[in-house]
Amino acid sequence: MNAQTLAAVPVVAAIAALGPPAVASADPFYQFQSPSGDVTCVMAAFQGEALLASCGVANPTYVMPPRPRSCEGAFGDQIDMVQGSSPAMVCHTDTTRGNGLPTLRTGETRSAGSLTCAGEPAAVTCTDSSTGHFFRISRVAYTLK
Repeated sequence: MNAQTLAAVPVVAAIAALGPPAVASADPFYQFQSPSGDVTCVMAAFQGEALLASCGVANPTYVMPPRPRSCEGAFGDQIDMVQGSSPAMVCHTDTTRGNGLPTLRTGETRSAGSLTCAGEPAAVTCTDSSTGHFFRISRVAYTLK
């Protein structure tokens, strides 16, 4: 072997040790906030599960719905809609909030499967075109249909 071949051996061995290149996941994932920053959302399908749109609001001022007795987490500030199902206010121990989320500007949309979320100045509306169900959430109000 010459000097160039010997120098290349450690690099090739290191690359081989890393394994094959990562393959992009087929599961969609979006995380965003309303222009006001009051509403944050996640749209995703985790490990082949049904697509989900989940939006939460910080410091809601609307009248809170009754808390289910079985709920041991937070309630009244997050709505989930699974593709093909009705939206619902959910009991949760996680959050859609995060720092530095991209902004879904007024009029912009994100889509995954039949779910589409549209940005408004201080709200987000998510619709399931396969069922006609939707939800809208802001700090001051929410709608479930």
